[in-house]
Amino acid sequence: MKKLKFLPVLGILCAAIMAQNPSSELAAQSTAEPQFEVLSPWADVDPMPLRGLTAPRVNDLAGKKIGIFANYKTAALPSAQAVENQLKAKYPSADISLYHSRDWNVNVIDTKDSAKFSEWVKSNDVLIATIGD
Repeated sequence: MKKLKFLPVLGILCAAIMAQNPSSELAAQSTAEPQFEVLSPWADVDPMPLRGLTAPRVNDLAGKKIGIFANYKTAALPSAQAVENQLKAKYPSADISLYHSRDWNVNVIDTKDSAKFSEWVKSNDVLIATIGD
């Protein structure tokens, strides 16, 4: 309770100091117009123009080659396997393959397996990515 009683006294003390010395920096700050700097949340603008997906949308997954990519994170592989099980149940004629990237914090295209990964990507009609976050 003593701390709560001290706060009003501190406020009164500050007001008394400002009244005695109005030219002080503290008094100038309290009467000055507030200044704001507006920053863009987008940072630098990417010079590349945006473009949409160029591949046509697949209407039906039956009989398609479906690739499921799982990154290195802990939950990615179980998530990919769950998706695979659901797809197999719904589209039994689909050919489903799983690519599991085991390299931590590295894009799979930047690893020694980049050629294997590129071939896997090209061999599928549809790709699904699972990330273990």
